[in-house]
Amino acid sequence: MNETLEAPSLHRSSNTTQEDITRALPHAVGPEKSLLSSMMQDPQEYMGLAIEEKLTPEHFYLPNHAILFGFLLELFGSGEEIELVSLVQRLLDRGLLDRVGGPSSLTDIYTYAPSPGHFRHHLEHVKDKFVLRSIIQNSNEAIAQAYDAPHEVAALLDDVERKFMAIREGTANEKPITNRQTIDEVMDSLKGRIEGDTQAQGLMTGFEDLDRYCSGLKPGEMFVIAARPSMGKTSFMMNIAENICIDQGKPTIVFSMEMTRFQIMQRLIFSRARYHDQINRGIKPNAGDLQRIKRAALEINSAKLFIDDSPGITINELRAKARRKKRDHDIQFIAIDYLQLMRSTSKQAQGNREREIAEISAGVKALAKELSIPILILAQLNRGPESRTGKDRGKPRSSDLRESGSVEQDADRIGLLYRPEKYVESDDEIAALKGIARLDLAKNRDGETGVIPLTFIAELMKFETGAPAQEQPDMFAQKAPKSRHED
Repeated sequence: MNETLEAPSLHRSSNTTQEDITRALPHAVGPEKSLLSSMMQDPQEYMGLAIEEKLTPEHFYLPNHAILFGFLLELFGSGEEIELVSLVQRLLDRGLLDRVGGPSSLTDIYTYAPSPGHFRHHLEHVKDKFVLRSIIQNSNEAIAQAYDAPHEVAALLDDVERKFMAIREGTANEKPITNRQTIDEVMDSLKGRIEGDTQAQGLMTGFEDLDRYCSGLKPGEMFVIAARPSMGKTSFMMNIAENICIDQGKPTIVFSMEMTRFQIMQRLIFSRARYHDQINRGIKPNAGDLQRIKRAALEINSAKLFIDDSPGITINELRAKARRKKRDHDIQFIAIDYLQLMRSTSKQAQGNREREIAEISAGVKALAKELSIPILILAQLNRGPESRTGKDRGKPRSSDLRESGSVEQDADRIGLLYRPEKYVESDDEIAALKGIARLDLAKNRDGETGVIPLTFIAELMKFETGAPAQEQPDMFAQKAPKSRHED
């Protein structure tokens, strides 16, 4: 067989230099023939092994080898017998015989007679050469893009990193997930939930009523917590992050564009220690306070909590940082404060805030799916709650989300945080409503929606499950939760 045939176009970049043209791309023709020979002689054994190892036609350097393997995959998948005579006839009927080199080339491959014991060794050779060709191709494309689009630096960096990480992930020998495995996972999860095993559910938020509605925060989900300013949404986010990272021991990264790392950490330490900071008023912590503060600091220090306080971070930067943390520390949860402070650098989003928010929202959702972890993102509401009167005064709705159309669509869950004391003026009313909060679960893709009563302890910047003891009986009177199953 002629082994000097040109490689498939998908392995060669259109931006190759003259040096690239005169220098052959990395390849291993002998091992390719060895693999094909083994698969033709014993398809049940070696075709199955090739499929398990995720071998594709693109792994083959020579076009005739790639075409032949693709045809073998097709025959094997349809359950048809693979033997030389009928294979020649089928290729002839499909007009592919000449493209694989003709009968003589096919016979040459079939009789290549490799040692079956070397199949895996030759497979690794072929895959390694494909990786090297992919690196060259992506590098050439990156060079060309760097010249052609010098102003799209952030987008180019994100694209290059994604492509090279895809190469790395493609080299992992992961077995394909079958329906049987997925069904087993579903049944194991159901059994665990029935038995009260929290490990079988998603990540617990620490708020019992919320966890009952959601069964925890699950991989690939985007949970939006929205509120007007000063409602405590950052505190609520950090309460959840604290429970997941410190109490459950799950590596977590918090992106804070509004507060500094120092402010976040100080608030977290004092909240966990249940210390009311009054030093500015001349009230110093006593020995018990200091002991609790030190213990809280030690617990936080031993946890894998990462805080990034880069202001005005772009969605591309956030994705790049999250990917690295996932690779290096296997993060299991991401919290973002907050949506409207992020930026997109694409040309399409410039001058169009709604388009920009749509790109950010879609990017966060895609990141959750890519990394297979839940992401909680805060969002600011518009002034809609203030415009309402009567019993609806201050009550938020999903439509109050700023530039909200795409956010409502992308989110798996939307929680609207609300504290009624912010909407009254008299001292008596403020005192009566002090600490009362609620989370209106307005969207729950796989479950019921409803109102979740909470208590806000302002001195500690901390939310707790359940309503305060002084709450009026009808304050959180609610209808039976309604189901909102989304497509």
